[in-house]
Amino acid sequence: MHSNIDTLVTVFGGSGFIGRHVVSALARRDYRIRVAVRRPELAGHLQPLGRVGQIHAVQANLRYPESVQAAMRDSRVAINLVGILAEGGAQRFDAVQAEGAVAIAKAAAAIGARLVHVSAIGADASSASRYARSKAAGEQAVLAAVPHATILRPSVVFGPEDSFTNRFAALARISPVLPLVGADTKLQPVYVGDVASAVAEAVDGHTKPGATYELGGPEQMTMREIIELILETVDRKRLLLPLPFGLASLQAALLQFAPGDFKLTPDQVALLKVDNVVSEAAKSAGLTLQGLGITPDSMQAIVPSYLWRFRATGQFARKTT
Repeated sequence: MHSNIDTLVTVFGGSGFIGRHVVSALARRDYRIRVAVRRPELAGHLQPLGRVGQIHAVQANLRYPESVQAAMRDSRVAINLVGILAEGGAQRFDAVQAEGAVAIAKAAAAIGARLVHVSAIGADASSASRYARSKAAGEQAVLAAVPHATILRPSVVFGPEDSFTNRFAALARISPVLPLVGADTKLQPVYVGDVASAVAEAVDGHTKPGATYELGGPEQMTMREIIELILETVDRKRLLLPLPFGLASLQAALLQFAPGDFKLTPDQVALLKVDNVVSEAAKSAGLTLQGLGITPDSMQAIVPSYLWRFRATGQFARKTT
């Protein structure tokens, strides 16, 4: 029986939200895993996901191509999970999601390694959002350097450590009113475990070379429906206040400097103007989770397993008699 124990996979951005699930999925499939991150000392939580010596963290910064090349040494596969949702300091969309992707793709090409690149549905060179434009530039650079690379585009990703469902649940705990941007915009939320399974399938060689897969959950939901599901899960009644995009942009101009859960950037508002769902073209070509043999989990099935902590009664559901 074939073993993966001799195959070294380098995971860039492996200590983040999606990263820990990808590392776990690869560890279960017996790969040796090198996690390339800016701060290896913060990647200790990954060690228990594998056997002794199976997972090893190294320092790499995408702005320094030499560190990327060093992290790729002897690797058979590279996975790029590096991405940011908002800019800050030296972390700019183009630097991380376009130029960073170039550095990884070139390092992979130089040693003949395969490449799995995680982008996002909505990556579009003509988008009003700089985030979406930088994602499109990253995809283009990847395919230019490694034409056989696999590109995975998830819709909005949810799971225990996400900054999406947890954020709204946290806001619901402290605010009686929740402003709703893009109330009717359709999303196709995808469970982080399913995204990780898709990455592992790509590493196993089960994806079509040079193809772009679109990863979405089992159903399309409007932003309003998603927030309503979160409120129902955390057992809190809150007033939802739909904001027109013009007003939301004005608010975001101020909130882009706000801390934590209150932060909202004009770029995020621009993203919410466009539906974020799996295209008909991807479905008909079989370039989806289902095409990889993965049956996606729904928000209804997963979200209660971790958002219970935001209920006033904790894990004990309020009794209604």
